[in-house]
Amino acid sequence: MSKTKVLVVEDYLPLVETLEYQLKRAGYEVFRATDGREALKQAKLQLPDLIVLDVDLPILSGVEVCKQLRANPATQSCLIMMLSALGEESDQVVGFAMGADDYVLKPVESYKVLLQKIKALLRRREPAVDDAESVTQSGVTVDRRRFVATIDGEVLKLTKSEFRLLETLIRQPGRAFDRNELVEAALGEDTLVLERTIDVHIRALRKKMNDAADLIETVRGIGYRFREHESSPSNEVAIAENV
Repeated sequence: MSKTKVLVVEDYLPLVETLEYQLKRAGYEVFRATDGREALKQAKLQLPDLIVLDVDLPILSGVEVCKQLRANPATQSCLIMMLSALGEESDQVVGFAMGADDYVLKPVESYKVLLQKIKALLRRREPAVDDAESVTQSGVTVDRRRFVATIDGEVLKLTKSEFRLLETLIRQPGRAFDRNELVEAALGEDTLVLERTIDVHIRALRKKMNDAADLIETVRGIGYRFREHESSPSNEVAIAENV
């Protein structure tokens, strides 16, 4: 069973490190972003179950990030817990109006209480989270709660990296991911590897997918994408095994 994903968006490093430590200790898989633009990128890439979102961020404010997350079909179902030193009623009203699911004041006085709030938030929205745990495209199904991928009902024996690669690609069919994005998604943003390492993982994944291997398309000069159901190979796409 895969872990619940939490994206922490905060530009104050000591708080980021404390939140990350507490969340990992509680069993969550944690990702970071330190400004609004990076928050939107990570949210689209990781599709977290919960986003802990600071209001006062560089580049884009937390309020604007929340607004854009709710407007994007790929991220609109993510739970959002806003963190803010702004405690006025009007500030909280704005946060909830933009789509926040909860609003927590800083400084965080009790991380034990914060973790309970997070558990309650996830539990309250559990049916919606479950709906997003499984996705099927062109006969391929990825279920991240059960950590199982199948093709026409037949289970694929994938490594963790291969599973996360397939999950990332299949959740946004037609979108071209560059190799750096896929390194972050499959291996973790702190992993020091060459981008071409992704080619090795893709080759292994295609081999395990057998006749469905051509569903993962090579986009020349960029990276890879999962073929949209209606699309067919074009001159811009190389589907050959050599990558």
